[in-house]
Amino acid sequence: MKCKCIIVEDKPPALETIKNYANSLANLEVVGTFQNAFQAIALLNQVKIDLMFLDINILILLGTKVLSSILHPPKIIFTSEHKELAIEAFELDAVDYLLKPVSFERFLKAVNKFCDLDQTDQTNKNPDFLYFRSDRKMVKVFLNDVTYIESFKDYIVIHRLSLPALKVKYPIGSVENMLPQRKFLRIHRSFIVSISKVTAFTNNDVEIGTTELPIGRSYPEVAKRLTVDGAL
Repeated sequence: MKCKCIIVEDKPPALETIKNYANSLANLEVVGTFQNAFQAIALLNQVKIDLMFLDINILILLGTKVLSSILHPPKIIFTSEHKELAIEAFELDAVDYLLKPVSFERFLKAVNKFCDLDQTDQTNKNPDFLYFRSDRKMVKVFLNDVTYIESFKDYIVIHRLSLPALKVKYPIGSVENMLPQRKFLRIHRSFIVSISKVTAFTNNDVEIGTTELPIGRSYPEVAKRLTVDGAL
């Protein structure tokens, strides 16, 4: 199965090189190339992309917080002409860091690293629990106990059945990627629900007990997913 990727690069020669390398690999499908980061973000908010090749200098100009605003954050392989930015890239949980000019051998090594990580993610996609850092502790959260997750400006709140809600500093997009897709569903920029905890829904909102949560305009498939996955 092909992995969907996009390329964000403001220098045409470098963009063309990465695109040609990606097109030569049977396991990658280039669905978009961008010199403008805002156009790339617009696509990422509409389509699930597996991998993004991104010039880290573009990200620095925008600010790293822009990554937390992406609805469907992909894995990232950063590119740059500067060695000294590598540490910052890996602090952002990058798959790899490619120094320009990028050789095909180095590009292939980075893609293979991504494929290994992706395979591991698929193997571990149905965990029973996750750990979240809160108040200098790692707190175990059993997924069967989660009703929904609510996002605020710089933190999320995990609402649970048997325990108090847990406030942690994680981007909601990153948490979405950690959760098993068959059990949890993003219904809004600010909400992820446990499918089995949904008690009723319309085209505009989802009910979990007495709590009503809005369905965002960017999520037209919510009702279909809830019906297919047997929420009710």
